[in-house]
Amino acid sequence: MKPTLLILAAGMGSRYGGLKQIDPVGPADEVILDYSVFDAKRAGFGKVVFVIRKDIEEAFREQVGGRFEDKIEVEYVFQELEDLPDGFSVPPERAKPWGTVHAMLAAREIIKEPFGVINADDFYGPSAFQILADSLNEKDPTSLELVLVGYPLKNTVSTNGTVSRGMCEVKDGQLVSVTECHEIRPVEEGIEVNREGTVQVVDGNQLVSMNTWGFTPALFEEAIQGFSSFLESNDDPAKGEYYIPTLVQEVMDAGKGSVEVLEANDSWLGVTYPEDKPMVQEGLKALADQGVYPNPLWTT
Repeated sequence: MKPTLLILAAGMGSRYGGLKQIDPVGPADEVILDYSVFDAKRAGFGKVVFVIRKDIEEAFREQVGGRFEDKIEVEYVFQELEDLPDGFSVPPERAKPWGTVHAMLAAREIIKEPFGVINADDFYGPSAFQILADSLNEKDPTSLELVLVGYPLKNTVSTNGTVSRGMCEVKDGQLVSVTECHEIRPVEEGIEVNREGTVQVVDGNQLVSMNTWGFTPALFEEAIQGFSSFLESNDDPAKGEYYIPTLVQEVMDAGKGSVEVLEANDSWLGVTYPEDKPMVQEGLKALADQGVYPNPLWTT
C-alpha cells in the first residue's frame, strides 16, 4: 500500500487573505502546492489528503484541489472547531481551531496507511518527499516508529526579516527534542538565534523542523489521548493550541515511540515576507533550467 500525503491547508484562507491571493511562483505560473503534489506523486505517494475548513471548501476545490484531481487521488477532510474527543465541548470564548494536532486528527477516519504531513505553503524539494516515501514504505502501521525530515538551518532563513524554526537535538540519528526558536536571522558570523530568551550565533548546520513528518496511523490514538490531556489542562481556552512537535515529544518522553531524523538535500523555499517572492521565483526557475522539474510542471 502506497503512503499518503496529508497537507495541512486549513489556514490558507486566513493567512493569505483569501485563496485568490495565492501567488504563482513557478516559471509557468505554478503555485507552491503544485510542486509538493508533483514531488509526492513522483516519489511514490498514492494519495493526497487536504485538511481544509468547511467555509473555504468550494473555493479550495475550484482553485487548488481541482488542479490535481486528474493526476493523483485526492480527498478532503475538515478541521472543525466542534470536532473534539468525547466529553469535551467548545468553550464559549473559542473562535479558532486547536492547532496542528487537531488538524491532523481530521483525517483519522480515512488514513489507514503510513503518511507524510506537510504545510500547504512551503516548498520542500524533491529529496524530502523521496526520503519520506522510502522510509514510510518500510513502516509497520501499528508501530510508533516515526520520521522527521530536517533541513540545515542555513537553508531556511530569510534575508528580509526574522523567522521562527524548530531546532532539533539529534543523537545517533534519533530525535531527542525540538525547541521552537525565534528571531532567527543571518548575520556576518553565521545565524543568530533566540533560544528561549538566550541569543546566540550558530554556524547554520543545525537541523531544523519545517513540519515535514512521517507518521503511522497508530499515532492517531496517541493524538486523541494527548489532545484530551491538553484540553483538560489548557489555561488559555480562547487561544491555546496543541502542536504536532508537542505530541511527538510526549510520545518520545513516554517511551512509546521514536523519531528517526533524516536530512533533506534541498533548500527549503517559502514566502515569509513579500520580499521573499522573487527569491522563490528565481529558485524554482533555476530548478526547471537544471532539469529537476519539467517546464511547465504538469506536462501531461
